[in-house]
Amino acid sequence: MAKKRDYYEILGVDRGASADDIKKAYRKLAIKFHPDKNPDDPTAEDKFKEAAEAYSVLSDDNKRQRYDQYGHAGVGGAGGGAGYGAGGGFSMDDIFSQFGDIFGDSSPFGDIFGRAGGGGTGRRVRRGSDLRIKLKLNLEEIANGVEKKIKVKRHVTCDTCGGNGAKNGTSLSNCNGCNGTGQVRKVVSTMLGQMVSTSTCPTCNGDGKIISERCEACAGEGRLLQDDLITLNIPGGVAEGMQLSMSGKGNVPARGGVAGDLLIVIEEEEDAALKRDGNNVVFDMHISFIDAALGTSVEIPTLDGKARISIESGTQAGKILRLKGKGIKDLNGYGKGDQLVHINVWTPQQLTSDEKETLESLRHSPNFQPKPGKNEKGFFDKMKDFFH
Repeated sequence: MAKKRDYYEILGVDRGASADDIKKAYRKLAIKFHPDKNPDDPTAEDKFKEAAEAYSVLSDDNKRQRYDQYGHAGVGGAGGGAGYGAGGGFSMDDIFSQFGDIFGDSSPFGDIFGRAGGGGTGRRVRRGSDLRIKLKLNLEEIANGVEKKIKVKRHVTCDTCGGNGAKNGTSLSNCNGCNGTGQVRKVVSTMLGQMVSTSTCPTCNGDGKIISERCEACAGEGRLLQDDLITLNIPGGVAEGMQLSMSGKGNVPARGGVAGDLLIVIEEEEDAALKRDGNNVVFDMHISFIDAALGTSVEIPTLDGKARISIESGTQAGKILRLKGKGIKDLNGYGKGDQLVHINVWTPQQLTSDEKETLESLRHSPNFQPKPGKNEKGFFDKMKDFFH
């Protein structure tokens, strides 16, 4: 799959661009690449959708902040995962519904973006509400990414009527109160002349259509609340509190429109042995001072199962061993972190008489006297070497 382009590059703005600059840049590109204006260019629609995807992220302060920090994966686009982020499932109706109003009455595509004529003042495509869920992941799932199948209770389109709310999906009739526009105009005479105002049609509540006989399955709602099995492809490297979005997997609005998004908030389950530090994982290992002096091999837990490591003779407390590539996958695809093994030398607290006698005989032995080398670093200096 082709690598996703940088959103700032798509809109042709720098990373410090203001909200107005981003809006202007998107408007210019949307008009330029609108499919109706480019009937002979098969790539126009893709460019049109690409610009809309970029605008949907950069025009939202929260999404833009996550994108600036984590890239495409921060808004659900890691690895081009279909369905996630702003553009994972962007349809033309999504674009018309969400962004049509930025073109205003001056748009040469007002009828298209308004979806009901009138120079862009007609009814807009309805959009359903978003759903938000919390997803708990263990450290192994976070490290490498995971596929999860979950049940989500959400409004889906009624199969019986096809979503229009009428019995057996029969056609709807235009509302006589607004002539199918969903809005009524009111002219008021004032000292300054006649003032025209528009409001939602009270007869059809803005639908523009009237249902003659309601669907029995959904009672005319055009949607049903039910459990939906959804597959989530979570990229490796996500973090506590990060929010991914899955386009079109939220609630479907009543009687037609585009579905909202499913927002997935990540929660990290604490691991009993391994602790996360960025893309690295840390394991505290305790060994006896005899093993530290003589050397040994020990089995430790990793994200990929058990691993056996060697402890050299003369190992000092506080030493940090690095297992390259045994950490967490980087969210933006820049390799993996490491596993750091922090050596703790354990001192026995209870000794038998024979053990005390043996140790006492060694107390004044030259090899048992502390003799740190000049180049031997303290704990904080060692940590700086690993993390900076």
